[in-house]
Amino acid sequence: MSFLVTYYLSKIINRKFFDNSGEPLGRIKDLLVTFSQEKPRVVAVKVKVDGEDKILDFEKFDIRRIQYECVAYCEEMIEYKIPENTNILYLVENILDKQILDINGRKLVRVNDVRLVKVHSGSFAVAVDVGVDGIFRRLGIERPVASLLSPFKWKVPGKYILFDDVEAVDYSTFGITLSKPYTKLHTLHPSDLADVIEDLDKKSRKALFESLDEEKAADVLEELEPDAQVDMIESLSIEKAADVLEKMPADEAADLIDELEQDKAEQLLNEIEKESSDDIREILQYEDDTVGSIMMTEFLSFQENVSVEKTIEYLRDFKPESDTIYYLYVVDKDNKLKGTVSLRDLVIADPNMILNDVMRRTVVYVYDTDELDSLAEMISKYNLLAIPVTNKEKKMEGVVVIDDIVEDLLNKRKTE
Repeated sequence: MSFLVTYYLSKIINRKFFDNSGEPLGRIKDLLVTFSQEKPRVVAVKVKVDGEDKILDFEKFDIRRIQYECVAYCEEMIEYKIPENTNILYLVENILDKQILDINGRKLVRVNDVRLVKVHSGSFAVAVDVGVDGIFRRLGIERPVASLLSPFKWKVPGKYILFDDVEAVDYSTFGITLSKPYTKLHTLHPSDLADVIEDLDKKSRKALFESLDEEKAADVLEELEPDAQVDMIESLSIEKAADVLEKMPADEAADLIDELEQDKAEQLLNEIEKESSDDIREILQYEDDTVGSIMMTEFLSFQENVSVEKTIEYLRDFKPESDTIYYLYVVDKDNKLKGTVSLRDLVIADPNMILNDVMRRTVVYVYDTDELDSLAEMISKYNLLAIPVTNKEKKMEGVVVIDDIVEDLLNKRKTE
């Protein structure tokens, strides 16, 4: 026969606990769980006994359901020593009433209660209650409300999120490191994480952002609104901010740095690796309404005498970002643009052919000093995903992709 009891944190917190003879021993103040197992397991209880706070071993506690109430009994009060380097979480202090990130829902929610289950192997926190019924339960009016709604056949909807789908947000209040749950953040798309970060206060925003690795942080930073980008960079140390900016495309980094105070911008540019810094400085030299101000300086170009086979081998080894391989650009020894090759053309071509024999010689391109207004019409007219950018000598300077053009047009509409 299976043995299972479900109960809620709100039903035992600030309630008395008893010895086996029914004599009250003190009050329960909090439950401590560890993340060392599949589910958060209750390992200790914070109690107040004779006016003194104590941490007791939960193994000596028994939670019993008596009618609609939960009663805690303690066989023996044994103090619990929290092991070093253990992921321990206080459910009341760290979870109740806190904002959490619902990984599946991709949004912030507030915890109104915690649902636990007691089985033979112990008690486990299985879900957080983010519904209205959790508030009623905390207030002790869930049954009167249910009785009031019963004649109308209405029920207060419950809303639970499994702990597997939860990521705590306010790390700074924990005083501990929850290494396992951090990995869940990487399952979210950067734009979803950006939406979450923008809804947070500055302290929590900084804590969440700093928990990301540099690659993820750079992707998220790109998705933030300009004001949020500036706030985020200014909240970080120069070293951390520089590390993140180095992972961003030079045009995106340049746009962000251009919004900073001159002294801060120069500090960052001096801290960033020279190659990346030079690319950013080059873009910053362009006027805001010119093509050069939004071009990507990362693009794929090959000499015209390189074979198709060698080109494909390079792509396999280099593994370029998706937005840099809409087209491959063919240049001569002086880096002058000669033609373009699409991935389709490359794949179906004879491996022994050279790019000069495969490329399309009629190339639509723009100058780096051209006005931005010309881009949208050109890309629409020629049905392009990206357009090469050259200087007046027709030497390749960069590429503008359709995403950047759309973003630029949207930003203009917002400011009009």
